[in-house]
Parts: sequence; C-alpha cells; structure tokens
Amino acid sequence: MKNFTLAVVCTAAAMLSACACRSAATGGRRSLFSARTDKAVATSGNPVFEGWYADPEGAVFEGEYWIYPTYSQKYEDQLHFDAFSSPDLVTWTKHENIITSKEISWLRQALWAPSVVKKDSLYYLFFGANDVHEGEIGGIGVAVADNPAGPFRDALGHPLIGNIVNGAQPIDQFVYNDPRSGEWYMYYGGWGHCNVVRLNESLTGLIPFEDGTMFREITPKDYVEGPFMLYRNDRYYFMWSEGGWGDDSYRVAYAISDSPFGPFDRQDVILKSDPEVATGAGHHSVIPGPGKDEWYIVYHRHPLPEKDADGNPVPVEANNRVVCIDRLEFAADGTILPVKMTFEGVAARPML
Repeated sequence: MKNFTLAVVCTAAAMLSACACRSAATGGRRSLFSARTDKAVATSGNPVFEGWYADPEGAVFEGEYWIYPTYSQKYEDQLHFDAFSSPDLVTWTKHENIITSKEISWLRQALWAPSVVKKDSLYYLFFGANDVHEGEIGGIGVAVADNPAGPFRDALGHPLIGNIVNGAQPIDQFVYNDPRSGEWYMYYGGWGHCNVVRLNESLTGLIPFEDGTMFREITPKDYVEGPFMLYRNDRYYFMWSEGGWGDDSYRVAYAISDSPFGPFDRQDVILKSDPEVATGAGHHSVIPGPGKDEWYIVYHRHPLPEKDADGNPVPVEANNRVVCIDRLEFAADGTILPVKMTFEGVAARPML
C-alpha cells in the first residue's frame, strides 16, 4: 500500500499565469484540482483532494479525520477503494487500495459507498458490490482490518445482504451505533426504498428486532438513496439523497425524529446544485469538529464545465464527481440550515 501526501504546487510561471487567467474568467473561482498559490491560506479548498471520487463517508478515528469514497469511474472499473486521512481537514494523505477485487471473491463490478466503523480494536468496512438485481449475486458485504487504512479482508466471502427486500436495492449502507441503546443498526437502500436492520455483536450478521422481524422499511417522502443518521440534542436527524445522481436534480434532504426508526417526515432540502459553484451535490456524510456542536458535511458534486480553447463549455461526464467539505450548521430551533457550497472549503481544525 502506498501512502503519499496530496500537495499540488504551481511551480512554473506559465502555470501561474494560467491559474490567474482562469481565476479571472470565473470570478475568483479555482480551476478544478488547480494549485493554491498562497500557502498562507489555511483552508481545505474544494475539492479537498484530487481525483474522481463520490459517495464519501467521513469518520474520526484516533484523533484523525478519514474519508472513504467510491472510486468514480465506469462500473466495470470500480474494483477498489482508496481512503484519505487528515490531522486537520486541510492536509490529506491518500491510502491506496485499502481493499480490492483480490480480497472480495464475489466482486465483479460497482464497488460502492463504503461505510467504516470501529468496534473494539477492529475496523469494519461495509460496501455495496455488483449493482445487484433480483437473482444476481451481489449486495452489501463487510470487510475487517486492524487499521483504518487497511488492508481490509472480506469477513464473510459472500454478501451480508444479497436479496431485494421491501423494494430496496442492497446498496448505500450506513452503519450506526445508537447512543441511546448501544445497538448497532444499518440503514441501506436504493431504488427509492430504505430499510434498517439490526447487526449482531460481531457486525457480521443480522439479528431480529424485538418483534421478530429482520427488516424494517423507513422510507421517507422523496427518498432515493444514500441514508445517513446523526444524533444531536436527543434527536435523530435522518438524511438522504433525492433526484438523479448523474444530473443537477441530485440533492440532500432530512427529517427529525425521536426514534431511530422514525417516523421520518421530510423537513426540507439542505444541499443542492448551485449554478455558480457546482451541480449534483449529494450522497453525503457528517463529521464532528473539535468544538461544541461543530459539524462538517462531506459530499460529492459535479464541477461546473471547464471551457475549451475557444471558450466553449466542455461537457461534464456523470462520473466526474469530486469530494468536498463545507460547514453544517443548525438554527436555534434545531432545524438544519441550508448548506452553502464553497470553493474555499473549511479552515484547519485539528482534533487534538
């Protein structure tokens, strides 16, 4: 596994000139993956690291921030995960190939949406594989490692959930340790349906709820995919993505409940396209900062089209997605304020 710190510097006068011209043409906006020429600017920038990535799950392990994204390419090329770590949200280190098709014997395509948690001394990586349809082999799997950078190994050798239940495609899993009960739950589902299941102590199997059922559907209005749960001030904030992932209808909405099982009555949209910044913003997660009630939203978005030599927009492909971070803030009444997407990203915030 190769680890290297992502740092991009404009070293040639011609490149500096190009960056300046691009900035002027876009009203001060950075070109995608362009260099930050002023080292005194202690912000992450958006995107926060180079490359086409999507579906980012953020986490904090041992005083360090981590992001686990999907490798955003054609389905047949999505056969590995990379991870990124940072001490401060600004400087990111890439950890390549934390798991690949060599470790997942049943993976043939579409390795999606990692969800990583720590339990005891081990790290568990849940993943979706194969874009599974009825009668096919695929679905949600689980891998394990003793380090957040891997290498992870498939814990089961087969899917944890491989069937279509309640109309929910087994993808986009989010694993959650309920602070009230201590129980481990997994929210998941594509195709406009969301289920929640209860995980066993080893996080490698399902156990029934108290009523004997194994799956509970909790689908809120307009849900499409990408569930996420945040517990704040004794309330459950359930979030999800709506619209189409490949276009500017993609967005994030949320609901608030007193129970991890809902009901989840849709409140509002908190993240959506901004024609001045980016489109297709969604499939997010939320990580805490070091301060009281300090939160950051980690999400992917499509960059605005670049322009060719003649000034014409260059079309953005559906898989041209990048990972970004912005602040997530709450109003006095507990509702979530609309997220303002930025090119600057966030300031350095060491956890330690």
